[in-house]
Amino acid sequence: MEFMPSLLPPLTSLLCQERGIKDETHKSYQNWIPFEIYLINIFLNRFFEVVPGAFAWATLIAIVFFSWTAPGWVAIFIILFDTYWFLKTLYFSIHMRAAFREMRSRMKKNWLRELNGLSDKNVRVPFGWRDIYHLVIIPMYNEPYGVVAESLRSLAGINYPKDKLIVVLGTEAHVPEARATAAQLAQDFGSLFLRFLVTEHVLDTANEIPGKGSNETWAAKEAKKLIDKIGIPYERILVSSLDSDTQVFPEYFGVVTHAFLTCASPQRSSFQPVPLFINNVFTAPALARVIAFSASFWHLIQQSRPERLTTFSSHTMPFQALVEIGFWHTHVVSEDSRIFWQCFLHYHGDWRVEPIFYPVAMDANVAPTFWRTMANVYKQQRRWGWGCENIPYLLSGFIRDKKILMRKKVYWVFHIIEGFHSWATNAIIIFSLGWLPIVLGGALFRVSVLSFNLPRITRTIMMLAMVGIVSSAVLSILLLPPKPAWFKRRHYILYFVQWLLSPLTLIIFGAFPALEAQTRLMFGGKWRLGFWVTPKFR
Repeated sequence: MEFMPSLLPPLTSLLCQERGIKDETHKSYQNWIPFEIYLINIFLNRFFEVVPGAFAWATLIAIVFFSWTAPGWVAIFIILFDTYWFLKTLYFSIHMRAAFREMRSRMKKNWLRELNGLSDKNVRVPFGWRDIYHLVIIPMYNEPYGVVAESLRSLAGINYPKDKLIVVLGTEAHVPEARATAAQLAQDFGSLFLRFLVTEHVLDTANEIPGKGSNETWAAKEAKKLIDKIGIPYERILVSSLDSDTQVFPEYFGVVTHAFLTCASPQRSSFQPVPLFINNVFTAPALARVIAFSASFWHLIQQSRPERLTTFSSHTMPFQALVEIGFWHTHVVSEDSRIFWQCFLHYHGDWRVEPIFYPVAMDANVAPTFWRTMANVYKQQRRWGWGCENIPYLLSGFIRDKKILMRKKVYWVFHIIEGFHSWATNAIIIFSLGWLPIVLGGALFRVSVLSFNLPRITRTIMMLAMVGIVSSAVLSILLLPPKPAWFKRRHYILYFVQWLLSPLTLIIFGAFPALEAQTRLMFGGKWRLGFWVTPKFR
């Protein structure tokens, strides 16, 4: 009844007419309203699913069409767009360097000492850091023992009391071969923490899809039973969702605990580290390395723009809030970003992500062969691009929720749609469509001054934009983990030059998978993506 009340009178009138009821006050129509409102909701949700893909394709088709019918205007648009992209590159480079400096600074601190030095006036909760427990959930599918063991070994090496950690290893009942791996991991690491729990998720095929979200939710509910038995208050627990390949740095839990205690709204905030895809970076092909570092740098940039920050992959949040919202959605692929929107809508816009400017290490996408690696990279990027499934969820939620401030709605609608649209179209426009007015514009345009200067202007702008690539190349070398014995000085040159592959990666492994994801969402039905588990290979 809360959903678009202004539509109820005309809707019920139409329904009565269609069903042959002359008196709209007839009590029987009251029984239809919930179902009809449900249909409206479904219709709007489906409409919103079409929006991102339709917007992206309309943009690309329009550029092609007007390159033929109005080449001069398209040429001007391309010059202006390239200039905008150049300025945006400078903007991103500034943010990336600032965030990098902050991250390096935080990595040098002893955060246990920082916690001990906190004064009561800086703490925003009625308890101290020693009262806080950490629930760590690690879903696994069928990863090799060594991958998950390295993640658990990093937990064992933290500069934080390990008797404050409850570690949950979430396995899948339909993957029985993982049981032996989980049992061995429990034997090797189980005694190092307050509790070590192995769960076995039984898939509910009617309401769930196989994936991280359904596994995590099962694991969290099983952990809740343990927590209730121990008697730990929910408000004193922080839950960290980690991928099976996520290796935390020694100060992670000190940093995130400090952020929780001192942020403006501790129980209404998520805490996001910087994912660095560097665990196996030395075994990755050059293309995969560039893509891995590019993803890391994007998330580094987002740390310095907290107003736009949402959760991604490994992150931390209050357990009390997780329980109140009903845990992770079990029917979505992008559960890592969806959890932010769940909280945002549940608390009527009173939710934010606090950047902690501290990294976690994850795997770059590597497979036994080059072509298998490229295929896996594309599939991973497409899965990330499937985050566009949050757009209809968010828009529908904004329509239903009257308590969220309009400025917040407008802000987030613009940025989420603009973000996915840019992801799917910008690289294609910049690197592929600049020549279209010359090819399609006809003989009259080809002899014009604008046609003569268009490639020269765009080439100059692109050369200036190389500053972003140079910054990325330098930072990628600084972020390299300890080098293997075979790594020589000449490899630094290779790792610098590899960034010339950026245009290729932006189009083939950036725009194309994002565009495919949005197109699949637009068509719906059998075209929808399910959860794809990235194979781990080292």
